[in-house]
Amino acid sequence: MKSTELGEQKLNKKKALAILSSDALSSVAYGPEQILIVLVTIGATAFWYSIPIAIGVLVLLTALILSYRQIIFAYSHGGGAYVVSKENLGKYPGLIAGGSLLVDYILTVAVSVSAGTDAITSAFPSLHEHKVIIAVVFVLLITILNLRGVTESASVLAYPVYLFVLALVILIGTGLYNILTGNVPAELHTPLGTPVAGISLFLLLRAFSSGSSALTGVEAISNAIPNFKSPEASNAAKTLVAMGTILAVMFTGIVVLAYYYGITPSADVTVVSQIAEQTFGRNAMYYFIQGTTALILILAANTGYSAFPLLAVNLAKDKFIPRMFTMRGDRLGYSNGIIILGVLSIVLIYVFEGKTEQLIPLYAVGVFIPFTLSQTGMMVKWLREKPAGWVQKFIINTVGALISFVVTMMFFLTKFTQVWPVFVFLPILLLLFHRIHKHYEAVADQLRITTCEQTIHIEGNVIILPVAGITHVVMNSLEYAKSLSPQQIIAVYVPFEREDEAVFEEKWKKWQPDVRLVTLYTPYRSIIQPLTKFIDTVQWKAAESNHKVTVIIPQFIPKKGWHNILHNQSSLLIRAHLLFRRDVIVTTVPYHLKK
Repeated sequence: MKSTELGEQKLNKKKALAILSSDALSSVAYGPEQILIVLVTIGATAFWYSIPIAIGVLVLLTALILSYRQIIFAYSHGGGAYVVSKENLGKYPGLIAGGSLLVDYILTVAVSVSAGTDAITSAFPSLHEHKVIIAVVFVLLITILNLRGVTESASVLAYPVYLFVLALVILIGTGLYNILTGNVPAELHTPLGTPVAGISLFLLLRAFSSGSSALTGVEAISNAIPNFKSPEASNAAKTLVAMGTILAVMFTGIVVLAYYYGITPSADVTVVSQIAEQTFGRNAMYYFIQGTTALILILAANTGYSAFPLLAVNLAKDKFIPRMFTMRGDRLGYSNGIIILGVLSIVLIYVFEGKTEQLIPLYAVGVFIPFTLSQTGMMVKWLREKPAGWVQKFIINTVGALISFVVTMMFFLTKFTQVWPVFVFLPILLLLFHRIHKHYEAVADQLRITTCEQTIHIEGNVIILPVAGITHVVMNSLEYAKSLSPQQIIAVYVPFEREDEAVFEEKWKKWQPDVRLVTLYTPYRSIIQPLTKFIDTVQWKAAESNHKVTVIIPQFIPKKGWHNILHNQSSLLIRAHLLFRRDVIVTTVPYHLKK
């Protein structure tokens, strides 16, 4: 695709909602379950606490939606938590937010695909032992889809996302109808307010923080504003509000149904699967819900593919990660970011064996750190700038920052055995960012022509031509060398036997009497070492007269690629070795074989 076609790759609100909200919307398939997993440690009588906990999650969701809506308008060029934290809190808070989100988007892919695979194996238990392979195949398919371009992936993903929303709305609507009409036995659940022995504020906060994993992906839209059609900020803000509304309805519905149905979390069957089975039985509707849930969970990984490359572009522009992340591919997508994301996600799936419950805590804490930093950054921005209506904005961000901080701390306190890698990879990432930035700064200083370093005038060339025999390959390279500097050519031959040395010298004298030949006999069967020593000697003498040393390497190119394995690759070894030697120019002269 031409660069001028970039505008055609922009997303409208419907497609953007599908491609950027799939992660957040899909989290309702495991967010409510995380609440019940904590409460079940006390007993089924504690399940009624899932209702007030869900209300708390909705309060946090509202604060995040309002806050990120403000971020979208304040930083309409994208970047989200990284840009907000960097500009308002400083470089290192920005890098912590950016690094956390980079890792979080990798986890987004791994968690989403693993959770989707769980939904498939819940419906078809015989596939359970193959879940890792199934997950890897899905990652490869999504990676290929994204390499095709933004609009192509959005067009494909829109249908499963909206089908999932439809399926959940039908499930929640039918479930609520059954509850209201008395078709759900009251003994399945304990009444609200029932006293529960052993309950504590700490455990409730733990359940709240676990349930907050349903809010992962909320920040993706603020990172991907450049992907929207004009007006970008307005369209992104509307999409964010739509996503928050749908997420709130579906999350609340699943929590309410799980409570009234008395659902107990199971390692082999998901909560949504149990609700669907109790509501419809194992019929076509059940499999429709399971199928769309599996699809949305798997395709929720696409949120990572949409946001990771754009965040990587911002970090790369600031010289904290390699510049290759700023390059667009043939289909105008940031291909390097997409490929790296796919590879790292597959590694995670293999390391954790596709076990979603082990990935979710690390995944959630990775996103709540940026949540906290971005909210705090916006608080600093309003205090510093004091625009019209800043007090209301400040309060919204303060509430969001406090709740996000509490959730983050609860993850560290209650799930330390699962989230401790954060304390390892974040310092490593910060060190890596620092070293990369330092390297780019050093390179820029050395390449800048305004530096005081003087350019040495080159008076001429001394050409060294390694030869292995008298062939068309050598003749081709020799003719090229004569066109450059006919008076300063030294042919170098490295024999391993004394007899070969004498024979070659005699042949050369008859063939090219005007070209100086130097033979470097070595009993150690190494071409590199004697050739390098000779080049060093010539270079030392040439430097006295401001001459450059140019090594011309003859190389024949077979007609078919596989023929290369049938020949010694001495020319490639010499070239690779000499490229790292200062002030030596290396030139390869290819000779293409016809057969």
